[in-house]
Amino acid sequence: MAEKEVPHIVISRLPIYLRALTLCIGEDREIISSQELGKMLGISPAQIRKDLSHFGEFGKQGTGYDVKYLREQLRRILKADREWEMALVGAGDLGRAIVLHYGRFKEQGFHIVAVFDKDPRKIGKRLDRFEILDSKLMSKIVKEKGIQIAIIAVPASEAQKVADTLVKAGVKGLLNYAPVTIHVPPGIRVQYIDPVVHLQRITYYL
Repeated sequence: MAEKEVPHIVISRLPIYLRALTLCIGEDREIISSQELGKMLGISPAQIRKDLSHFGEFGKQGTGYDVKYLREQLRRILKADREWEMALVGAGDLGRAIVLHYGRFKEQGFHIVAVFDKDPRKIGKRLDRFEILDSKLMSKIVKEKGIQIAIIAVPASEAQKVADTLVKAGVKGLLNYAPVTIHVPPGIRVQYIDPVVHLQRITYYL
């Protein structure tokens, strides 16, 4: 089934299933039922089966899912079975925190290959293993390396301009940490990470 026919909410749950299956492999589990997976994740077994049915048949009734096989199929569907090169824009406190957690990105096939900042006091210095590059070189380097994913870790006032430059250079996916909505052309994917938004969703229920 074509990607456009699958609801976005379904796609958003697939990485959660993948993470759970990876944990199961670490526990040497070979088979898992939708009931067991649902109990782990707080998602109904019927919802899990419906989500997976968008992509084919992966289990047998009364038997469950082969953990390794389903994990590999989800990796294929999410294109997580390949290596992805990324750019990081913003070498401030947030960018530094992202780099400190770089190991987890790398383990999952996401490799930061360029870090950019416009602050002349930072350009040329190192952020862990990465040399901080001048943002003026961003378009050129992104094009040369064929980078398709970028992380935006700049102030809100700069995020749209950065996004525009990245998209024009060929980036197709943006992970935006700036607390602002950015506008992109059709076909460009943006994911937002704003802890305050999530905290406000929590406080509504308190």
